[in-house]
Amino acid sequence: MSEKLDQLLTLPQYILPHHLLSKLMFYITRAPMGKLTPWLIKQFIKFFKINMEEVQHPEPENYKNFNAFFTRALKPEARPLGEGIISPVDGEISQIGQINQRNLFQAKGFEFDLLSLLGGFEPLAGLFENGQFCTIYLSPKDYHRIHAPVAGRPIDMAWVPGRLFSVNQRTARQVPNLFARNERVVTIFKTPVGPMAMIMVGAIFVGSMDMVWQDGIAPGSGKTPQRWQVPDTMGQFDKGAEVGRFNMGSTVILLFSKNQMQWLAHRKPGDVLKMGESLGKY
Repeated sequence: MSEKLDQLLTLPQYILPHHLLSKLMFYITRAPMGKLTPWLIKQFIKFFKINMEEVQHPEPENYKNFNAFFTRALKPEARPLGEGIISPVDGEISQIGQINQRNLFQAKGFEFDLLSLLGGFEPLAGLFENGQFCTIYLSPKDYHRIHAPVAGRPIDMAWVPGRLFSVNQRTARQVPNLFARNERVVTIFKTPVGPMAMIMVGAIFVGSMDMVWQDGIAPGSGKTPQRWQVPDTMGQFDKGAEVGRFNMGSTVILLFSKNQMQWLAHRKPGDVLKMGESLGKY
């Protein structure tokens, strides 16, 4: 029955106008709505049981629109940093483990290809063959800023066009090649443990993705994968430093090269993480 229900709830996503809906969400969440904005924020806080004691600006009236609240900052002490490689986000581990040559595990019965995930850019895919990966899902209730899991300097980026299916567990069980099918932004970092890829996967209602050095990497902005270099002037990010954010929720995939690191033995799919919690070791 659960399988049939998953299929039934996922099927409409194939015909939905993903990018149109996401653009509408982009404008709605940025619209000034006067007194309606703090009211909506209060309802969201209540429904998702958001802990406002850890938020830097806890009063709903402090936010000019809903997106400003959704991408809210936390107090510095709210997310202490653990040892080794840390989680870059608040979220739930969807999958974690080793890349089998160039195949990553998505869900029972589904794998997806490393080269496709990285937009067909062979030099990038070659960096992570037989390496390690971790897929972390951010739900609407989560903190949506993204931080460096290890100190590093961004050197390379790619934007890959695609659909905007939901990225929750139900959809991952039903849509083949989901993470290599959705629109995404790839950033390659030079780190003490070798190259690391941080892939921000778009999803339905994700209006755009921002990096600290580049705002508004928006869905639907082209049909061909694009690749560019990050300016040297950007410099290095410390472990735990903010590197980007989702405007509405989605998924982050981390990739590390072969024999450079390993995930902590107790980390497994279904684990709920806070940004800064230890995830792997050198």
